[in-house]
Amino acid sequence: MKHGFRRTREDYVIDGIVYAILIAVMIATIYPFYYSLIISLNNGIDASRGGIFFWPRIFTWDNYEAVFSNDQLIKAYGVTIARTLIGTVSSLAFTALVAYSLAHKGLMFKNYYFLIFIIAMYFSGGLIPYFILIKKLHLMNTFAVYIIPDLLSVFNVIIMMSFFRELPEALKESARIDGASDLRTFLRIMLPLSAPVLATIALFNGVGHWNAWFDSAYFVNDKSLKTVSFLLMELINKANLTAVTGANTVDAQRSATYAAQTFTAESIRMATMIIVVIPIICVYPFLQKYFVKGIMVGSVKG
Repeated sequence: MKHGFRRTREDYVIDGIVYAILIAVMIATIYPFYYSLIISLNNGIDASRGGIFFWPRIFTWDNYEAVFSNDQLIKAYGVTIARTLIGTVSSLAFTALVAYSLAHKGLMFKNYYFLIFIIAMYFSGGLIPYFILIKKLHLMNTFAVYIIPDLLSVFNVIIMMSFFRELPEALKESARIDGASDLRTFLRIMLPLSAPVLATIALFNGVGHWNAWFDSAYFVNDKSLKTVSFLLMELINKANLTAVTGANTVDAQRSATYAAQTFTAESIRMATMIIVVIPIICVYPFLQKYFVKGIMVGSVKG
């Protein structure tokens, strides 16, 4: 006979309250994205009248066709994809190498390295010194400005270093006995065992590169190097400025053009937002199974 706790009426009431709160949080989290999706799939002129809450009233693909007909957006999408792939792989490689070195028990001056890393993690020179540094390194208006400054993150190094410390020391010793060098041990033994933390750091870096717009705004003037997140930010700022100050002559001409079509600035903005978000949403489920494990195993034990 199985013995267990008998659930009371109060338990059911508390469970009901908890589930109600969770459902409310879920709706509050998901609905803004869903609303953007249905507006992007609705006729823009019709959507401007309001009253759309659950599904498109006049379904159309015109908003997405208008977005993809923009050559600048297509180039920006290519730049963002290249940046995300190259930046994630290169940053992951640098982070793993540094973390593996710091996790080595026999590393000389380890405490001094930690001190430098902690200072760099908590203190920053500010925007002006950073701008001067980028300029002195000749990274202005180059694709490298998206990659080199983000090659190493102290936070990610600490997570990965803690993970390497959890791996059995006997693996390194057996590899050393077999004549394997430190690099060979790192590539052939440590990295294959580090899939959870590697996937976690890759997700951090990938999302960061995909959503980044700050460097594109301040360090890049060449339109062919602009990222799609910057274009989305620019589009949102223009829409907000128009709403506050009123449309000028150019905006009025654009509005007239939109009126002749089936889309508006708002519907184009929603479609662009969905296009930017969808790739990350598609990638996340494949890395989710590693995410929690990587964070928990790689957490700082002290």
